[in-house]
Amino acid sequence: MSLARNFESCHVESMTGAAARTESASKSKELVVFSIIRDSVCAECGEELWKGRFLFMEGGRPLCLRCADLDHLTYLPSGDAALTRRAKKHSALSVVVVRFSRARRRYERQGILIEESALERAQAECFEDADQRAARREHDAKRGSQQDRDHIIRLAAAIRELFPGCPEREAHTIAEHTGARGSDRVGRTAAGRSLEEEALTAAVVAAIRHRHTSYDELLMSGRSRGDARDAVREDVDRLLERWRSVADNPGGNRGTDSRA
Repeated sequence: MSLARNFESCHVESMTGAAARTESASKSKELVVFSIIRDSVCAECGEELWKGRFLFMEGGRPLCLRCADLDHLTYLPSGDAALTRRAKKHSALSVVVVRFSRARRRYERQGILIEESALERAQAECFEDADQRAARREHDAKRGSQQDRDHIIRLAAAIRELFPGCPEREAHTIAEHTGARGSDRVGRTAAGRSLEEEALTAAVVAAIRHRHTSYDELLMSGRSRGDARDAVREDVDRLLERWRSVADNPGGNRGTDSRA
């Protein structure tokens, strides 16, 4: 493969990669190496670089790690934050490794290149305090779980305040769903955490749509999201109005999956 053909076939890795490296360097002063998604070739020594190899961009030219004077470094994949932080601190030279995600259309961090001695020192430090860090993680996890439970209780109470006709069990179910950690649902947003009326109403509307109307069946039948929402809008509004104005009957339905 000629260098010209390589630039033609790997323009995403070369042109876009060079722009990404320049922007990153200007902001964070970090060196960047690319884990390539297509075969390439070093512009200096002519070595063929297969998919998955590391490539450094210099002045718009792709270089292998040897020609970039980076081949003495060791690759440390992402995944262990403590090890990465310590290895980078102990390494006189460190390089960020990124790879282009076709699905997300952006470069994503894969790990770092650091000196072997720095990695060994960091591994020793992590081994020495592994039990302490494990205990801290367990403590943080328990604290986070309690915070999550408290948040869901507050969400459920706020939902019942806005919609007194909403059965208590259903309000709790809605709160658990919208407030689940890592879900990116409205209950985890800043507005949801602040118990803002608009956010809580959006969570309740979504719950009604899925649990009390034929919305999901319409989607499964091939209807578009917009058409399905229009088709169930009156049912949603009807139950929403009922929950706004009617107090929950302790002896009545407490959150069954009835269809409005």
